Amino acid sequence: MRIVSICPSNTEIIDYLGLTSNLVGVDDYSDYPKEVDSLPRLGPDLSINMDKVEALKPDLVFSSLSVPGMEKNIEELEKRNIPHITLNPQNFSDIAEDLLTVGKACGIEEHGIRRQKEFLQTVNRLKAISSGVQNPPSLYWEWWPKPVFTPGKINWLTELSEMIGARNLFDDVDLASVQTDWDDVLKRDPDYICLAWVGVQQKRVNPDIVRKRTGWNEMKAIQKDRIFVLEEALYCRPSPLLLKGAVKLAEVLHPELYKEVRW
Repeated sequence: MRIVSICPSNTEIIDYLGLTSNLVGVDDYSDYPKEVDSLPRLGPDLSINMDKVEALKPDLVFSSLSVPGMEKNIEELEKRNIPHITLNPQNFSDIAEDLLTVGKACGIEEHGIRRQKEFLQTVNRLKAISSGVQNPPSLYWEWWPKPVFTPGKINWLTELSEMIGARNLFDDVDLASVQTDWDDVLKRDPDYICLAWVGVQQKRVNPDIVRKRTGWNEMKAIQKDRIFVLEEALYCRPSPLLLKGAVKLAEVLHPELYKEVRW
């Protein structure tokens, strides 16, 4: 089966199901697993070159509404009658369901059921451990520095935070993504700062940038040097890789509780 993925989270779901060898093309931002580096690139996820997609003669293209602006790609797929499935994961339950959806569509339904079970077992184990945390620390997640964007309540990072014995600083805002400002973050005074800038490599994120923000030297996260520069791929995409990110961060926040967990 010839499969095309036009956003990174889809590529990671496909890999989790063991279907990477079936991929014949991916978007420019897909970078996991490393095997996709040799595949034809079809453009950035919001501007996919549909002529290239069509030339690959795919049996199935996977798009995703978890990427804002993906609609125009979906419209073009429909216009050209290219077989496609559109996913829209916003939380861990959605990701689990997508494992079944992709597995069934690709003819490996039983394997999809097994992988879904393994995925949910890890999720449930993390949640069970977090229930024993007495005073969950608050995490300020920064997706973009200027203007400031951070995940709100309706986002996988709120659920991930709770799974690792913590709390999303903006879990009181009933949105998936919140545009705020530095003063608002300062007033909320998070215990930890988690920098995961969308589309920016980890090595290019300088934590000194946040230390220089007006008034932030009064923030306890900065006074205690609790700034994490995180790998964007493990936190900013709704795919099974979130579990890897969850375990890595949990081991830092609560090493005595999560040290035996594997994703």
